[in-house]
Amino acid sequence: MRRRLIQSTLAVVLVVIAVFGVSLVIVETRTISNSAQERVDSEAIRLAGIVDSRLFAAEDVTAEILRDQVGPDRHAVIRIPGEAPIEVGTKPSGEVISSTEKGEEGETVTVQEPRSSVTREVGRTLLIIGLVALLAVIAAVLLAIRQANKLASPLTDLAETAERLGSGDPRPRHKRYGVPELDRVADVLDSSAERIARMLTAERRLAADASHQLRTPLTALSMRLEEITLTDDPDTVKEEANVALTQVERLTDVVERLLTNSRDPRAGNAVTFDLDEVIQQQLAEWRPAYRGVGRAIVSSGKRHLTAVGTPGAVAQVLAALIENSLMHGGGTVALRTRVTGNQAVIEVTDEGPGVPADLGARIFERTISGRNSTGIGLAVARDLAEADGGRLEMLQAQPPVFGLFLSRTPLKSTALDEDEPMVR
Repeated sequence: MRRRLIQSTLAVVLVVIAVFGVSLVIVETRTISNSAQERVDSEAIRLAGIVDSRLFAAEDVTAEILRDQVGPDRHAVIRIPGEAPIEVGTKPSGEVISSTEKGEEGETVTVQEPRSSVTREVGRTLLIIGLVALLAVIAAVLLAIRQANKLASPLTDLAETAERLGSGDPRPRHKRYGVPELDRVADVLDSSAERIARMLTAERRLAADASHQLRTPLTALSMRLEEITLTDDPDTVKEEANVALTQVERLTDVVERLLTNSRDPRAGNAVTFDLDEVIQQQLAEWRPAYRGVGRAIVSSGKRHLTAVGTPGAVAQVLAALIENSLMHGGGTVALRTRVTGNQAVIEVTDEGPGVPADLGARIFERTISGRNSTGIGLAVARDLAEADGGRLEMLQAQPPVFGLFLSRTPLKSTALDEDEPMVR
């Protein structure tokens, strides 16, 4: 591109020089020739006037007297009737410029000048014009190189940016070049880079969330399948297989929920569901893990509460809180349901040391963890809760109390609305 810009600019300049330069040479040549002819004519008229004056005064007209009246490099011939011709100066050789003037006393004055003087003056003029043309060509080449660099360098940068985008480096450069068209292309590339960066971040986040959310359910599913392989009791095999199928359905729901939430967090399918069923499901799944470490998980509070949301998402939020208590908490883990205003609240607490004071509200930020874990679980849980129209908050740090707030439907009047223990 640089070469083409330089060549095109140089071609335009050469055409302009050719058109105007040739015209200028022709005009200057004619001007110089006319000027030389006018000088010779003027010399002849002046010299004829001098001869007329001396003849009228009856004075001598000789070559010695007229020598100082003729310019250098000129030759004059004075012919007076009845007298021999008088020559002043050296007769030029070759082509000459000549002018003849007749005086009032009948004399004739002829002045000649060698045409070589005109040729030299024309040559000097052509040299000056050539030097100016050369300077114009040099200036045009320099300007063309500068303009080519100004246009080609941004294009090279934009090509490198596009190549970086294609190689997986979506960092925008935010570099502008002062050329509106190129700046527009840079804006589009930077916008594309930002979109690609967001997409890559979402994909990595989805992969991390899926890995974290599926780890524990897959472990539990593996344990049940191992139990099936170790028993010969058909009833036990059937029971464990049914539970395993239920867990597979929940895993499928988890994956679909994560995919949906990664594309559009507001695209949940909210329904009215029974909180007791979700809580009992979580108790059944997590009780073996708690028994394995010598701990217990219990529930209490209002029963037969209904809420509006996605059961799978609520189950995942509770699973994240229960797993967090299993990993970082201590003692018995309690799930308690209550009502506040038009919301149903599920509180999860344990008897552990609680959340360190230096973490505080940052406990829900990604990569924030108090005990070298991934720091993803609570962040994903809050995202799922907000996508379902609810919210997840830390109500108390020590001992830890987390509250999941969900919208609820109006309850039917029933005697079971009193606080009572749920199945443990």
